[in-house]
This record gives sequence, C-alpha cells and structure tokens, in this order.
Amino acid sequence: MDRAMGEGAQERSRGLSGPGPVSPPLAPAETRTGHVGEMAVSPRSAAELLLQAVVDYAIYMLDVEGRVASWNPGAQQIKGYTAEEILGEHFSKFYTSEDRADGMPDKVLQFARANGRYHAEGWRVRKDGSRFWALVVIDAIRDEAGKLIGFAKVTRDLTERKAAAEQLEAAREQLFQSQKMEAVGQLTGGIAHDFNNLLTAIGSGLELARKRIAQGRVQEVERYLGTAQAAASRAAALTHRLLAFSRRQTLDPKIVDANRLVRGVEDLIGRTLGPAISLEIALSASLPTTFCDPNQLENAILNLCINARDAMPDGGHLTIRTATATFKEGAAAALGLTAGEYVSVAVTDTGSGMPPEVVASAFDPFFTTKPLGEGTGLGLSMVYGFARQSGGTAQIQSKVGLGTTVRIYLPVRAGEAQASDGAAAQEPYVIAAQAKILVVDDDAAIRMLILEQLGELGYATFEAPDAAAARSLLHSDIAIDLLVTDVGLPGGLNGRQLADAARLTRPDLKVLFITGYAETSLSGKSQLAPGMHVMPKPFTMDVLASRIGALLGGAT
Repeated sequence: MDRAMGEGAQERSRGLSGPGPVSPPLAPAETRTGHVGEMAVSPRSAAELLLQAVVDYAIYMLDVEGRVASWNPGAQQIKGYTAEEILGEHFSKFYTSEDRADGMPDKVLQFARANGRYHAEGWRVRKDGSRFWALVVIDAIRDEAGKLIGFAKVTRDLTERKAAAEQLEAAREQLFQSQKMEAVGQLTGGIAHDFNNLLTAIGSGLELARKRIAQGRVQEVERYLGTAQAAASRAAALTHRLLAFSRRQTLDPKIVDANRLVRGVEDLIGRTLGPAISLEIALSASLPTTFCDPNQLENAILNLCINARDAMPDGGHLTIRTATATFKEGAAAALGLTAGEYVSVAVTDTGSGMPPEVVASAFDPFFTTKPLGEGTGLGLSMVYGFARQSGGTAQIQSKVGLGTTVRIYLPVRAGEAQASDGAAAQEPYVIAAQAKILVVDDDAAIRMLILEQLGELGYATFEAPDAAAARSLLHSDIAIDLLVTDVGLPGGLNGRQLADAARLTRPDLKVLFITGYAETSLSGKSQLAPGMHVMPKPFTMDVLASRIGALLGGAT
C-alpha cells in the first residue's frame, strides 16, 4: 500500500496541469537509489520526502471503501485537518452537504473504479466549514494482478483563480451593458428627434384643420389634413425601418426567384439612378430560389441602389449581380449563419468608397455620413435586419476611392417562385355580398375605425377585444367568413393561436392577421397555412378594404 501511494502520487503529478512539483520517473525497485547531501536515501523515503515537500496540493490515499489512508502537509494546509484527525475517516467529509445528499462521493469512486480516473472541479469543505473551489483528480490503484487496492487522490485549491475569473467576467458584462446602453441612447435619441418632428406636423395639421372648420374656411382644411397624413406616412416608414433593423418587422415570405425580382425592378432602378450612372444587370444562369418577403427584398435592393447613387454624385457605374454562395461550418459561423447554400444579391458601385471605421458602423441605426437632414441612417440597418430576419445576412466590402459592394445572402429554398402581391392592395376593392367578418383587436380605436369602414362597405361585422371573447363567437352558430385579428392579444392566446383553434371547427375560415411587429408566432421563418394572410400596421382603410375584398373574392 505504501508503494502504491508513492507511485499514485507520481502518476498524479504527471497528470496535473499548471504549476506544481513533478517527480521524475523512478527506477525499478531493485536498482533505484538517491542521495540527499551525503546521506543515502531509499526509494521509499524519497517518495515520502516528495509528498512531505508538496504544500500546494493535497495528495493522499484512500482505501477501497474511501477512507483516508495517508495525509501530506498540503492536504493539512488546504483542508485544515491534521493526519491524526483524518486518518481512517471517510473522504465524504470534504464534500458539501448537498453533494453528500446526492450520493456524489460514492458516484465519484464508482466512476474512478470503472474508468481508472475521475477528474472534475467543484466546491469542497474545509474543517472549519468554509468552502473552497477545488480541482480534484482520483486515480484507481491496482496491484499486479489487477485487483483494486485503493485510490490516489489529489486536490488543488483554485478558489482565488475562480474568483479572478468571475471578476473578469463581471467586468466584461459591465462593459457590455455600458456599450449596450450607449447604443440604446443613440437609438432612442434618433427616434425621439424624428418622431417629435413628425408628431408636430401631425398634431399641428389637425389642430389647424379643426380651427379652419370652426372658422368656416373649409377650403383650407384639405391642405392641413394632407400635411398630417403625409407626416403619418413618414412615421410609418420610420417605424418600418426600425422594425427591420431590430428584426421584428412583419414579413410575408414566399418562394422567390431573385433573378425575376431584379428584372422586375430594373426600370425603376434605372430611372432612380439618372442618366449619369450606367446600370449593369449580371444574373446567374442557374440561380436557385430562396424564401423571403419579395417586397422587402425589393425595398432592400432599391435602398442599396439609392445609397450607391448618392456615393457617385459625378456619375459612375452600378452593377446588380446574383450568384450562389456555399458556406462551410467555419465560414458560416464567422457570418452568424448555418452551413449551407445561399443566394447572393450584390450591389456594386464605383463611388467614393468608405474607410474601415465607417464600414464597421454602417449597419448601426441612425449612423449616416450624409449631411444633416439628408439621411435617417436607417437604410443599411434595415437591409441588414431584413437579411438576418430572413435567415441570412449582409456584408459590406469597400475601399476609399474604389467603390463599395453590399451583398445580401439569403438561404436557398427549393420551390415554385411566387410573384409579389404588393400591388394587389392598390387595386379597386371588391365587395363580397353579405360576407360576415369578425374583427379582434384590443385597441378600441382601431377596432372602431375598421368596423366603421367595413360597415360602410356593406359587410356584416362582429367585434371582440380579446381571444376569449372571439372564441365564444367562433364556437357559436354564427356564420363567419373572415377573421381579422391582431397578433398580440391579451388573455393568454395570441392571434395565431386563436386562428389555429378556430380552424379546428371552421377549417375553411379565412384569416387576415394585422400586426405592428413580427412576434414569435409570425416570425417569417415558415409559411402560413393556406387561407391565412398577414398585413402590417399601419395601413389605410382603402388598403384594408382592397385586401379584404381580394381575400373574400377567392384569392389565396
């Protein structure tokens, strides 16, 4: 047993990482000798001297039952017990009460017995009851016949190192929170500035319209109402860009052929660029389809083209290129993507380019290099947010004086490409005779306005402020042709869950989701069931009427 203790300690010293004494290999028993000064030292005495010299590690032996069989000064220093106090005691004394209740000491020995070694970190208890963070290694010791004769156990106190690591992590978290609050401050400052301007235009326009009506000068009312409505539209556009940046915009994804989409906006881009900038369209001959909101992809491409135009005030060349890109694990992880195949849509200009520090901030909200009043700083952040929300990403490559390329990557998804239905909302709406519509929204003002519009158009309408009230109507015998519901509803069920539950008993019920942002249930990662559609807020009453007319007229 003594020899096993020495050899076990030697094995443990070689197995430990970090500072600590490491004993040299010992010669066979019949030949090894040593000298300390002029005094001859036996191999057994050398091992014992080594153990007695080690104070940074607790090195001791356990018998097969887990009772302490030897004890070095390091063990006394770390754990607080003298050899007389601890020899013959079970090593479970060093475990916390929680670990003892869980049977951890027995599990540890069973693992070492079955696998030869147990290695872990955890809390241990000193004689005075204080806890310390320990690195623990237990080696099973067997005789020449393979019979288990005990365990060699080494413990190192890592409490100071753990505390230093926790302090470093706390400092990092504090820095992260500081940076986050700085970004939030920049974001909210930009939002407040823009929305205060827009609210001033809306409020003042309505105020003057009311005054002119009271004064009988009704001919001037239209101008003030037009100003207020235009400001409301700009506020809606700003909100849309913010939601795109934060990846919370409401998407209506479809299978999309990016080549067909680029060709569809080519004329519009050409007119936007003007005669001083030449346009080149370079489309991949074998481009697979992707899955995204086609209207948002169009908006992203137009945003990039407008940015490129502004970077070429004296004219230049703009190229829109599509391609296929395949990312393996490492490259995909660096971009925050999953490995696989992606469709790439790239917009390249020959403009002024950007220095590295500008490229690093280009996707940040409200960051712009344009003069005051000429840009919101949300264009590129919207492009990036749309790409990320669609399962892809966006990248910028730029050099000062050599131009800029912005690439949008969208995941490949096979299927039959569908045309965008964005123009449908502008078509004259059709009234489905005697159609019955249930409107569910917790905002009473929105409910009132929608019901007023639908009633004026001749629809029979029902209303509910939450999912519970709506379910009562849907479980009744009332005929309902269309459910118009907000997604975020109080009372436990959201709009998507309400619609799914309603379709269990009304499988042909058509559904129109109206929502101010993409909640989890409408994240854009999967297609809605047939007969389910989504329309983002805010919207005009004419657009709502057109969409409802199309849905009830048979459009799917």
